[in-house]
Amino acid sequence: MDTKSIEKSLVKLSNDTEKEFGIMTPQHMVEHLTLTVKISYKIKWPEYEVSDKILEQKESLLYSSMNFPKGLKAPGSEGELMALKYANLPEAKENLLRSIEEYHSFFHSYPEAVTLHPRLGWLKFSEWEIFHLKHFKHHFEQFRIW
Repeated sequence: MDTKSIEKSLVKLSNDTEKEFGIMTPQHMVEHLTLTVKISYKIKWPEYEVSDKILEQKESLLYSSMNFPKGLKAPGSEGELMALKYANLPEAKENLLRSIEEYHSFFHSYPEAVTLHPRLGWLKFSEWEIFHLKHFKHHFEQFRIW
């Protein structure tokens, strides 16, 4: 993940930035990305059996030109917005950037680590990098800041 390009995109995002699709507000989107980054290095997702179907989905998303599908519900949600964690959008942005720094630090310290993605099974750093790039692109396009 290129922190500098993410910062440049986040500068363009304000509370009144209109979305192209989905139900998230700008702050919900930033907090959603923060949570997802933290799942890759800090938040432990309950283990589950990785089926052939999950491996196929992983292969399709990570190793093809496939983009994130629009309308996909976040794992663990019922399609509802999560309660906001941070006081405002600037604070949420700061926490996103901090989580990206911690993500890089974690995988620098543990380069062989594999952590569990809620939908795609076990991912190593290089796979998380692909996932996060596509995920950020999807949500930044949602608000036309990509």
